[in-house]
Amino acid sequence: MSRTSFANKNKPQRETVFTVEKPCGLLDFLYEMQPSRPKGKVKSELEHKLVSVDGKIVTKFNYPLKSGQQVKIGAFVPRYAKNDLPGLDIIYEDDELLVINKPAGMLAIATEKERDMTAYHLAMEYVRGRNSHNRIFVVHRLDRDTSGVLVFAKNEAIKLTLQDNWDKIAVFRGYVAVTEGAPFPEEGRIENKLRETESHLVYEAKMGDGKLAVTNYKVRKKCGDYALVDVNIETGRKNQIRVHMSGLGCPIAGDKKYGAGTNPVRRLCLHANRLVILHPYTGEEMTFEAPVPKKMLQALKQG
Repeated sequence: MSRTSFANKNKPQRETVFTVEKPCGLLDFLYEMQPSRPKGKVKSELEHKLVSVDGKIVTKFNYPLKSGQQVKIGAFVPRYAKNDLPGLDIIYEDDELLVINKPAGMLAIATEKERDMTAYHLAMEYVRGRNSHNRIFVVHRLDRDTSGVLVFAKNEAIKLTLQDNWDKIAVFRGYVAVTEGAPFPEEGRIENKLRETESHLVYEAKMGDGKLAVTNYKVRKKCGDYALVDVNIETGRKNQIRVHMSGLGCPIAGDKKYGAGTNPVRRLCLHANRLVILHPYTGEEMTFEAPVPKKMLQALKQG
């Protein structure tokens, strides 16, 4: 499987070139050259103008190929590079996806109290700046005080595909946290069920029903009273990492809601730094990264 990585600057993906050995139709040739790739994904290569024959883009399934011709399959790369809206830090964009680096303190979506200063509102303004009919759709969420990688869909079909298959499409969901004290053991896996009170406090369900939550963690560095912890989640429950770190006796710095006693840099020290997904059209494995904010790392110096 091809892999593409994106941080704040887009990187081109490797192209694949095949030589035709015998006359045949283009789509059949693509199927033959990519036997492990789902046929729908192969077709999408043509639909997205990723296939060229002897340097000419071809989209017809039945295009006749001759012996000796070269067929090149290009990368599914972003079609947009310019960030036109101040306050919106775009990591990646194409015709189906918009990926941003959400700052801490900004809601992902609107509430009754706040409708304008949200990641969703800014993203909607951004896409409508090109065409008033453009829309944006929420795929997943980050807590208000959590910064990092956030994905939006650009049409409802893609939104439903992502949401309905998120656990399979989201190959890796990585976070970095600064915790009060270091978790022990320094590497582990937490698996339990979580419930939410009427006052929106999430807690571990000792008995009865709850939603399964799985978190993996590893201490990267210890600095006095604090530790830098790498986290990846297998489920995406509300406040999951915050509850699990608190349950280890090491709440996230700045997280008064779940037991933190300090707030060294006046923010929740939790950041979604790495998300790996399979593109819903091409099936390519794509990695989106957002560097850990320097302000968050300053908490370690105060330890």
